[in-house]
Amino acid sequence: MPDFPAPKPRDPSKPATIIALCNQKGGVGKTTTAINLGAALVETGRKVLLVDFDPQGSMTVGLGVNAHELEQSIYHVLMDREIAIKDLIMPTSVEGLDLVPSNIDLSAAEMRLVTEVGREQVLARVLKPVRGDYDVILIDCQPSLGLLTVNALTAADGVLVPLECEYFALRGVALLKDTIEKVRDRTNDELRIIGLLGTMYDSRTLHGKEVLQTLVEGWGDLVFHTVIRRTVKFSDSTVAGEPITEYASTSPGADSYRQLAREVLVRCPDA
Repeated sequence: MPDFPAPKPRDPSKPATIIALCNQKGGVGKTTTAINLGAALVETGRKVLLVDFDPQGSMTVGLGVNAHELEQSIYHVLMDREIAIKDLIMPTSVEGLDLVPSNIDLSAAEMRLVTEVGREQVLARVLKPVRGDYDVILIDCQPSLGLLTVNALTAADGVLVPLECEYFALRGVALLKDTIEKVRDRTNDELRIIGLLGTMYDSRTLHGKEVLQTLVEGWGDLVFHTVIRRTVKFSDSTVAGEPITEYASTSPGADSYRQLAREVLVRCPDA
């Protein structure tokens, strides 16, 4: 694996780079990646905003927030122009890492957005006022290709696709690519795929190695060199409500996300 250089300081006059973490298959490590990549980017000197855009609220819970007790969430900002996103932003246990929380209320947004004018651009409009306050904004999408995910892709500069290293995970990637191309054609011609990230990798199995090989054969340089291996530490850190870079700072899992952060910054020079 190449050793990626330490990132250079970022031009603070540029708006935040927005990255959507997207895969219509659930259970692929999407939320884990969003939280831990965000924390690792903070270690490089970046200020990061995490946007929980999944009605399950997994990112919110994974950062130690009780999603059921939220008075307001991302749903309320989408639906009410009188509510500013700045009023919702919460600090996390990591300085420089902030959160826009979500809960089950967001599941109603899909139906309500259908009748909106410019329904695909609502999230982009909501995020615009805070793009100057952060270096990177990471959007954790729900596991579907519905209107909420299209909103995230329309708001984003790039897409990061976490992918479990098993064969069933490969089947949905073509469908996701098709959705990304439609969004590029219709609502966001700047959108690009930053990379596909192999997660839950077990080097002891031939199966995992074959899936990675198939990924590289099909997607070439779009596959990240960094691979996230299976470890119980990820589950433990979620229960603790902390990123793995805080909970188990010296673990291989934490080092993998630090490596990923550097690789992302190489692929996104403006971030």
